[in-house]
Amino acid sequence: MNKEVEFSKKLEEIKTLAREQGNMITQEQVQEAFAELELSGEQIQIVYDYLLQSKIGIGQHLDPEDFLTEKEQDYLESYLAEIEGLGDVTEGEKEAITLSAMAGDPDAQMRLTEVYLKEVPQIAKLYAGQGVFLEDLIGEGNVALTIGVSMLGSQENAKEALGMLGKVIMDAMENHIQENADAKKIDARVAQKVNLVADKARELSEELRRNVTVQELMEESGLSEKAIRDAVRMSGYKIEGIDL
Repeated sequence: MNKEVEFSKKLEEIKTLAREQGNMITQEQVQEAFAELELSGEQIQIVYDYLLQSKIGIGQHLDPEDFLTEKEQDYLESYLAEIEGLGDVTEGEKEAITLSAMAGDPDAQMRLTEVYLKEVPQIAKLYAGQGVFLEDLIGEGNVALTIGVSMLGSQENAKEALGMLGKVIMDAMENHIQENADAKKIDARVAQKVNLVADKARELSEELRRNVTVQELMEESGLSEKAIRDAVRMSGYKIEGIDL
């Protein structure tokens, strides 16, 4: 396997393990995971830095609430107050509800969803400070929870079923964070293209003291007609100095 691919795979495995351990990983676990790749001290430090940026503690737990904004804190308090009492069951009751949900009982699945509604915000806090609002993370987690309770039949026992449910919720939140990051990258590229065309159009328009044609802008900037017209469209037709 390509070393870079193996590195990325190990990094994701470490992140998953850290999430399962309450957003904490030990140095020994990191070093053991990357032992076969024989990373240098500098490369291992890059891994530690990446994990810390992902709000994962190295050797100690970070307080996830430290990464919440005041608005998110207020939302969390309001949300928890709203669902107060829904998940009040004993461990024995929780196991019985889970077993019934695994057997396909719709009432048990609904009750298990209610029980787990309190778990979703606790999981969401682990992903705080990663560019996504806590409210959105909880929303994604709740959707995943609703779907997940109907998928427990393949598990061997209640413990495995609850573990799967937690993973489904975490996966949904991680996917949302990744999609948000990808969207921001696309937005940045769009803004860069729009700004480039706008700057070139302004410079040439000021030089000629009139609006310029697409053809003139193509010849001056080296940009294709499609690139220019796409940039104008993506700007909402707000780029000035061009006669289309």
